[in-house]
Amino acid sequence: MSEIEREAMEYDVVIVGAGPAGLSAAIRLKQLDPDRAVVVLEKGSEVGAHILSGAVLDPCGLDALIPDWKEKGAPLNTPVTSDRFYMLGEGGGIRVPNWPMPPLMNNHGNYIVSMGNVCRWMAEQAEALGVEVFPGMACSEIVYGESGEVKGVVAGEFGRNPDGTPGPSYEPGMELHGKYVFLSEGVRGSLSKQVIAKYDLSDGHEPQKYGLGMKEIWEIDPDKHRPGSVTHTMGWPLGKNAGGGSFIYHLENNQVYVGFVVHLNYKNPHLFPYMEFQRFKHHPMVAELLKGGKRVAYGARAISEGGWQSLPKMVMPGAALLGCSAGMVNVPRIKGNHNAMLSGKAAAEAADAAIEAGRAGDELTDYERDVREGAIGKDLKKVRNVKPMWSKWGLNASLVLGGIDMWTNTLGFSLFGTLGHGKTDAAATEPADRHKPIDYPKPDGTLSFDRLTNVSFSMTNHEESQPCHLRLADPNIPVEVNLPKYAGPSARYCPAGVYEFVEKDGKPEFVINFQNCVHCKTCDIKDPAQNINWTTPQGGDGPNYPNM
Repeated sequence: MSEIEREAMEYDVVIVGAGPAGLSAAIRLKQLDPDRAVVVLEKGSEVGAHILSGAVLDPCGLDALIPDWKEKGAPLNTPVTSDRFYMLGEGGGIRVPNWPMPPLMNNHGNYIVSMGNVCRWMAEQAEALGVEVFPGMACSEIVYGESGEVKGVVAGEFGRNPDGTPGPSYEPGMELHGKYVFLSEGVRGSLSKQVIAKYDLSDGHEPQKYGLGMKEIWEIDPDKHRPGSVTHTMGWPLGKNAGGGSFIYHLENNQVYVGFVVHLNYKNPHLFPYMEFQRFKHHPMVAELLKGGKRVAYGARAISEGGWQSLPKMVMPGAALLGCSAGMVNVPRIKGNHNAMLSGKAAAEAADAAIEAGRAGDELTDYERDVREGAIGKDLKKVRNVKPMWSKWGLNASLVLGGIDMWTNTLGFSLFGTLGHGKTDAAATEPADRHKPIDYPKPDGTLSFDRLTNVSFSMTNHEESQPCHLRLADPNIPVEVNLPKYAGPSARYCPAGVYEFVEKDGKPEFVINFQNCVHCKTCDIKDPAQNINWTTPQGGDGPNYPNM
């Protein structure tokens, strides 16, 4: 506990993060009891400012939460009309037919959406029910009770000097206490990471696995625009260097989402995920689509990919992990927002029943049971072996064996049981001398762009006088270990150019340009020494995504 004195506010439920999970929980709590005191705290400057997702949305989560979402004007405006999958080579591609794919892979009935705009609409629904939604309120600290339970969070702290001491305009923030606290921070949330370690929630579960998702919004030639068209690719340019693939989604207003995902368990530290994305856009199929268009936005975010095996225990005394704070993405479907919504609904129902029974500060075991035995667990369990197959045996084998496994799982059994993931993504990184450097073409400024130019299209901003929120456990490791052993991978794995090695007085020096940070969390995940700890900066700082 901090020694700083703060005012405290009491609520029934305190929710950290105004993403699909947190907002679903808030809405459901108020549906169950309009008098329930519920607050949602969001670190972005507005709801949706830090939301980045593909996204093709399975509306089953909204159907369960707000059945009349169409009548209420939810921004699901572009139903999927076509669904194509390609294996790419450098000069062309082969379309994989849809018929061998299990029914769960079908996108019929789904919608191409901006999840940022969906969350903005959900926040309006929550506020109409009486939920207090506070954007620009970063939650920097967990508040624990006398028995070691999660009691609340510290939010709204501003004005620290670069060295961490309170500055002249320091505001200590407030403690917000709840009978229960929901952590719905998204992937690798800073508070979620702390409680997972404190309560040993990952014990007995596989390590979480991650991907790095990068995305641009393009306005393209109207003659090439096909609203509702969904395309996914695998293969080139990654080849055997890493797992991953792309998505191209045509939404309304002649806009296209162009995205690229690199699985973070790659071995070669010379790999440059951002440049793989830029190279991908020069493939003839993609270049022809984007020719004559313009990029209007850029962003990046880590994706949880561990699935069923990697779900930690989701409850602890006084708190619960929701959505991607636990990791609920269905990797082959490339979807997790529906599960995030369902998790928020389930957590709300468990908390409401507990509060009605006079409980507080204990474990919401009904929520854990609902996730594992209900719709979320069924969704994740069917596809649990696809990711480990890909990691162990490569893309082609995983396509065949993963397809067979998904088909048999729809019948209730698996030939493979449950495969493990093995190493963490950080531990998967191998020394640089085992791998060849990769030569990446220079961005042309038309289809491909350098990182700093693209970061300007994320509208990222950080108050420069605050402490750096990217904290090194040992400041010597980047230069003394990571540079000689791994060729300084942070200079490449960061999609925003935050980290660089510069020469000063004839010696290398590690520089952190935290102002560029788009809050993707890749550094916290992929650093080989696990030396970088991502903490939340001041509220309102970071990217300001308009339509991601």
